[in-house]
Amino acid sequence: MDIRERLKDYTVQDDRLGALSFFGTFAFYFLTLYLAIANQQTWWVLVPMMVLNGLSAVRLYVLQHDTGHASLFKSRKHNDWAGEALSVVTFAPYAAMRHNHNMHHSHLGNLDHRDTGEIHTMTVREWNEAGFWERLQYRAYRNPFILIPAGSLFTYFIRYRWPKNAHTMWRSVLVHNVAILCYMAAIYALSGWNGVLIWFVASLFGGMVGVFMVYLQHNFEDTYWDRRPDLDPRLAALQGSSALDLGWWMDLASANIAYHDIHHFNARIPHYNLRKCHQMIREEFDLPTIEWPEAIRSFSLKLWDEEQERLVPFPKAAPSGAVPAE
Repeated sequence: MDIRERLKDYTVQDDRLGALSFFGTFAFYFLTLYLAIANQQTWWVLVPMMVLNGLSAVRLYVLQHDTGHASLFKSRKHNDWAGEALSVVTFAPYAAMRHNHNMHHSHLGNLDHRDTGEIHTMTVREWNEAGFWERLQYRAYRNPFILIPAGSLFTYFIRYRWPKNAHTMWRSVLVHNVAILCYMAAIYALSGWNGVLIWFVASLFGGMVGVFMVYLQHNFEDTYWDRRPDLDPRLAALQGSSALDLGWWMDLASANIAYHDIHHFNARIPHYNLRKCHQMIREEFDLPTIEWPEAIRSFSLKLWDEEQERLVPFPKAAPSGAVPAE
């Protein structure tokens, strides 16, 4: 049976599961935030609650991602309402997020449309042609100790205030930013600046987990890039997107978005079906998975080699005084 046929059974939305995930995650988010703020003098309660709050924020972001694909609930209207509500705590304006993410799906694996991806990747040829400052900037950008914390801070707290293509939906973006200001004002009114700081650090941590996951979704050794007309959408989805087997707790925190290959092949599969779907068909269709060792090693891969058709590290510097080959 073709994989497309096998996936059909998993595309059915269940409003009960969607509501349980939506309201349950919201409740856990606000409970952990309250416990963190209420126990700010007790570090052994404060720190775990901040970690759990950050992870719940990651899960809320994935639920918003589901609403953008109209896969969390059966009704498009209910998905849109949920997406707007989630945007206040995810800091991602719903309409802009939905539009830009759907562009990412449309151009997945296309070397001529890398601007639609979340993480920029240079080719080996582009690296060889780049000047000193461009290389330096790219090295800094792809350094995980810069990419993950700075990416979290920039993306969620700065860039999303006016994201790509915001000019086409500027009213919704402005309303979204006003709603965030009201949310911040509510935290300040209830708990002062300490409460705002606790929220910020927990959210920054959640953003770092999000950047970590987003990087690994398409940046690993045997990923897939090509140019039209040779680009194969099937390979872009199943080979160019990863399936991360990092443990059930990461699946829970990330609402199963780690099984990104199946998601890109059929974005209508809701998050509550992704994990069991992947496990059911993994061996049947020989779908590879990435575990922790390969996931960590993937951060050493920086450039797409069009000849080898794989992601590779930066080239080693030529020895001092070496004469380049003709």
